[in-house]
Amino acid sequence: MLEMQRENAGYLARLNVEQRRAVEHGGAALLEAAPLLIIAGAGSGKTNTLAHRVAHLIVGGVDPRRIMLLTFSRRAANEMQRRVERITAQVLGPRAGVMTDALSWSGTFHAIGARLLREYALDIGLNNAFTIHDREDSADLMNLVRHELGFSKTQKRFPMKGTCLAIYSRAVNAEAALGEVLGRFFPWCAEWEGELRALFGAYVEAKQKQNVLDYDDLLLYWAQMMVEGAIALDIAARFDHIMVDEYQDTNRLQASIPPSPSTTARTRRTCSTSSAMSWASPKPGRASPPRAPASPSTRAPSTPPSRWTRRRSSSLHSAHHGNCLPSTWSSGSAALTARE
Repeated sequence: MLEMQRENAGYLARLNVEQRRAVEHGGAALLEAAPLLIIAGAGSGKTNTLAHRVAHLIVGGVDPRRIMLLTFSRRAANEMQRRVERITAQVLGPRAGVMTDALSWSGTFHAIGARLLREYALDIGLNNAFTIHDREDSADLMNLVRHELGFSKTQKRFPMKGTCLAIYSRAVNAEAALGEVLGRFFPWCAEWEGELRALFGAYVEAKQKQNVLDYDDLLLYWAQMMVEGAIALDIAARFDHIMVDEYQDTNRLQASIPPSPSTTARTRRTCSTSSAMSWASPKPGRASPPRAPASPSTRAPSTPPSRWTRRRSSSLHSAHHGNCLPSTWSSGSAALTARE
């Protein structure tokens, strides 16, 4: 397969030098390549480079079922798959469709998270028949709880359901304290911090009673799975390559999610540095990654799978804005620790 790849390198001919360098990162030892962060300006071909990288992996013999490709919309995921098929077809011919169809772990953060949660639900104390609420359904449930707590009849107008959901979502995705979120983004609601904390706690309880997850839960629960030793190692072992398009658009919670196989590629524009710097910096409980030489346009830290303390999964969000994890999570965590 590698010999065929060398003979048919014409599928990379339209790439410039830096793009091709990123696509061929790792050389022949694709499974041993360090993680790679691609930083480039708008219109410089980042997504096209990532599509060529995926195609290059498949042409090089990597099992497409062991590639995770994360995007920010279903449309982007579908377009990426079409691009990969067009590129691989230049080498594999009719077989390209079969190979790209096997790229089954390509999708949005929320879609991939939902799929993994279905598979691991029982290990973390969830019923795997859970229902997923969209934003409108989530706002309606928030409003119902808001009314039950009497906040819809306060003398001074309490924040509306959409605002309440926006505050809750911001706190979850930024992994930030409620007071901090209110002060920075919703200062006109700061006087209601105590009531909002109570509302969010009751909202979480209502979701648990109804066996419901909202969009934020899909990320929150996935992130928590990735700090539980047994599950994190099991998920990481399923993938050899993790690809994240438009990495600069990830929030703090999303940035903490992807498992750490030997090779990770992420693309981002130069408009923001927070996600890039957080990726290059060691996470809590992780050893500092060895630094590889980097050019102005690439970084290549090597970050191994990590094990954080179980304490974090039960205290992280209760310290921020009320308990956003199910009460059964702690028992699930204990079961996992016992199996180790």
